[in-house]
Amino acid sequence: MLRFRLARVHITSVRSSRFHHACATMLGLPLLAIWLLLNPIKAQAAWPSDRSIHLIVPFPAGSSPDLLARAIAEPLEKKLSQNIVIENKPGAGGNIGTRFVAHAAPDGYTLLYTINGPLVTAPALYKKTLGYNPRTDLAPITLVATSPNVLVVGKSFDGSLKDFIDQAKAKSGKLNYGSVGSGSASQLAMELFKSQAGVDLLHVPYAGFPQITTAMIAGDIQAAFMVPAIAMPQVKSGKIKALGVTSLTAIDTVPDLKPLAEQGWPGFEAISWNAILAPAGTPLAITQKLQRDLAEIISSDDIQQKLKAQYFSAIGSSSDELRQLIVQEQARWEKVIEQLQLSLD
Repeated sequence: MLRFRLARVHITSVRSSRFHHACATMLGLPLLAIWLLLNPIKAQAAWPSDRSIHLIVPFPAGSSPDLLARAIAEPLEKKLSQNIVIENKPGAGGNIGTRFVAHAAPDGYTLLYTINGPLVTAPALYKKTLGYNPRTDLAPITLVATSPNVLVVGKSFDGSLKDFIDQAKAKSGKLNYGSVGSGSASQLAMELFKSQAGVDLLHVPYAGFPQITTAMIAGDIQAAFMVPAIAMPQVKSGKIKALGVTSLTAIDTVPDLKPLAEQGWPGFEAISWNAILAPAGTPLAITQKLQRDLAEIISSDDIQQKLKAQYFSAIGSSSDELRQLIVQEQARWEKVIEQLQLSLD
């Protein structure tokens, strides 16, 4: 009886193998891929195998997205029982690495960890040369974290946000603000604020936030929107001053700073966020498993504290919620970019 049962198992296994081979021969690989998509249990069982998963970060090592990606990758390795390799592919404001993932094989072994810029503002800024469409070439998995920007001014300024705006109006066109480049989140946030506050500030681009800090201390610029991880140490040391944050409500990462939305500009919001995506066409079973595993990781106390140390709030999401966020943010910032008549092609 035992031999008979073992024989039946062997025959079933052989028949299954021959069936898969026949599918590949008669239907072709594209149709076989569709068949596997319709059989998520089989697709999920085969992933991950003995291959490393590559998490592409389209920014330099040591940058904020890189640090957060590494914090997330460590517990994800344990959940998947598979090695995760962080690959930094910086350039063009994150577009180069994002384009790489958009055109990678949709097999679950190439993932993207990025900020909102390459997904939200890049399509409006690079209409001719972007080389990918965030909505059609990438599959959203989950939001990871969010962080507001901080409006900072020189330490010699003594007054409130309203006082700064009054001063800017009195000296229309004579005050400068710094950003990390044309089309950057720091520039777009300030241009949005200028339009709502009715002030005229001259834009001065810099290579990075450290250079903006140096220029502000020297008095070359009078204001800037900066990420909290860089701004707050300078604020705490007394080198620059903070007038508010760009979240709609107060947040626990910078509890002492009042939102601009609560200081006379209702609805003003300019949030930076991080997310994980995959190439479009990645089997649903794989993206769903990643979303579930990442949801547990992001909600863990350890990750919450690590992200808070970088002034980020750990916030997960469903794939659909991330997709909707991308669409909404694109529509919102496209209007600002059109008003500026800004193109980086």
